[in-house]
Amino acid sequence: MKFFQKLGKAIMLPVACLPLCGILMGIGYLLCPASMQGSEISGVTQLIGLYLVKAGGAIIDNIAILFAVGVGVGMAKEKDSTAAITSLVSWLMLTTLLQPSLVTSIVKSVADNETSLLAFQKIQNPFIGILAGLIGAACYNRFKDTKLPDWLAFFSGKRSTIIVAGLVSVAAAAVLMFVWPLIFGGLVMLGKAISGMGPLGAGIYAFLNRLLIPFGLHHALNNVFWFDTIGLGDITHYWAGDTSADVSWSLGIYMSGFFPCMMFGVPGAALAMVQSAKDTKKKIAIGILSSAAVCAFVCGITEPFEFAFMFAAPVLYFVYALLYGIFTFLVALTGFRAGFAFSAGATDLLFSSSLPAAQSTWQIIPYGIAAFVIFYLVFRFMITRFNLKTPGREEDDVNEMSADGETSGDAQIVAGVNIGSLIDGLGGKDNVMTVDNCITRLRLEIKNMDAISEQTLKAAGAKGVMKAGKNALQVVIGMSVQSVADALSAALKSGSFGAKSADTLAGDANASVGKAKACAENKNASAGKAKACAENKSASVAKANTSCEKFDAPKQTIISCEAGKVLKPVTGRVISQADIPDETFATGILGTGVGIVPSEDKAVAPFDGVITSVTETNHAVGVESNGMEILIHVGIDTVKMKGEGFECLVKEGDTVKAGQPLILFDRAKIKAAGYSDIVAVMLINADDYEDVECMTD
Repeated sequence: MKFFQKLGKAIMLPVACLPLCGILMGIGYLLCPASMQGSEISGVTQLIGLYLVKAGGAIIDNIAILFAVGVGVGMAKEKDSTAAITSLVSWLMLTTLLQPSLVTSIVKSVADNETSLLAFQKIQNPFIGILAGLIGAACYNRFKDTKLPDWLAFFSGKRSTIIVAGLVSVAAAAVLMFVWPLIFGGLVMLGKAISGMGPLGAGIYAFLNRLLIPFGLHHALNNVFWFDTIGLGDITHYWAGDTSADVSWSLGIYMSGFFPCMMFGVPGAALAMVQSAKDTKKKIAIGILSSAAVCAFVCGITEPFEFAFMFAAPVLYFVYALLYGIFTFLVALTGFRAGFAFSAGATDLLFSSSLPAAQSTWQIIPYGIAAFVIFYLVFRFMITRFNLKTPGREEDDVNEMSADGETSGDAQIVAGVNIGSLIDGLGGKDNVMTVDNCITRLRLEIKNMDAISEQTLKAAGAKGVMKAGKNALQVVIGMSVQSVADALSAALKSGSFGAKSADTLAGDANASVGKAKACAENKNASAGKAKACAENKSASVAKANTSCEKFDAPKQTIISCEAGKVLKPVTGRVISQADIPDETFATGILGTGVGIVPSEDKAVAPFDGVITSVTETNHAVGVESNGMEILIHVGIDTVKMKGEGFECLVKEGDTVKAGQPLILFDRAKIKAAGYSDIVAVMLINADDYEDVECMTD
């Protein structure tokens, strides 16, 4: 189940592209209905509509490629661009080797079998995209540290993953060349079997249609019922102006039931998900699900909604598909008939209701109300009753208890972390080889990774756990990580984890905090520094510890809450938290914030405050003001640069003014080292506030 939940999270990035597709295509279809009806297009308005439809289609038509890249990066242990390239290589291999022209040259019988040929004509689907992403991620995780002989050294490490993924994809394509048409053909045969079952068959079809979407196999059934594969063609005949009298079935029966589900059921289910989300993640859930609901209602694009939970909560997705089947069965019985050329949204309903095959389209009102209520109630019950991991309910928060309901280890609490339980979760003191830390994470070298208990670590107080290599483990703690690292090191060295040791550890850990407070509270020292700075005009303004100069405060607000505003500390483009290429920041483990793609090599203070922490490698600082704890982290995984390319101009305990330079960094060196230069700006204690708002460009 954890695998599917991780897969669901990996798919969220490409899914985030789909709302844009829905908006563009929805507006486009309104302006140019002829673009879906196939009639002549003329006039400026219709041409603009066609332009928008094609713009949206650029995303939806290539969603499988986005899945390949998104899954490749999301499932990789390190969010590295190499994993994306590796997955893209796999996608190109699979889809090229399985294209109809090549397959029919190798397997001659495919050309003579209409169903098998159709299977390969539909090979560029989400299932193949996800498969390519999984191949890319698996090859990256397994071979990224591979060392080859000197004469092949260029292909060592991450470069080797591309070669391996290509070879694996060649083998996978060879298998799919024979397996794929069998699966596809089996579904076509199933479609033929249920096509004569009337309303019941329509319900079964709708259920299977939704159920097969994750695998891209719904195309097999769609071609049976919507197009003239076996003599049906519900869409073809409907838009040709035919009626039920012209065909052997009730025309529109295989389309009508989708309208109440997509237009009203999806928004109802989305509302249930939002209300079931954790309070700290409601805004994230609203951002994902509200746009998905609008897309579903306007133009029947349901992928943003479905891929947001289908892998994280497969049981709920099964029930979702079942509801489609039930509604389609009922709609077929009561005579409501409508059709779609694109999908079952309000746009298609509006234009299809005037065609001859349309019947009782007014029934969309009672059916819509029923669908909204039933989808809402079913989803709300399922999510809360079975604790399903829908958007906003992911397992990345601190657990207070271990699996048996008891905290493990002795009560040795340092900065909110149970040191004894932490060691238990790490597999015991003998399993930890080295302890290091950056500004928010413990970076550990572990002997046996199988001995790690993520649940125990979270119960001890860790906010997240990431395996970064064969023996490398990262445990997310937060801004107090230095205290925890010191306490953990002392405990491992002494081998004593009792209450007496806890007092000692707590005292040692609090020593650095006491120093910071003493520095901040020592007004005489601060005044002395200010006076010295004022007298020494030639001193570097950037390295002033206490503001004796005036600084130009940033103008743009990027985070706001009831405690105040956080100004933009780095010049550049502000991106959403979800777009930061690091799971710790993107998923909210370290609070709420934004990313900045820098255009200058300087980070300044986002408000008047006090420096609470500085990394030894100078790539990140913590700043506090009026209770707000802000982390400014320059680059992703730049701790590995060991300070090269960074200069910190302040130290722990310094008071700073808004706009005062804090860190100078070399973007060119960061990129040359293979890391992203995106600056993460996080409100670490966002949970303390209810009205946190982030602004992006």
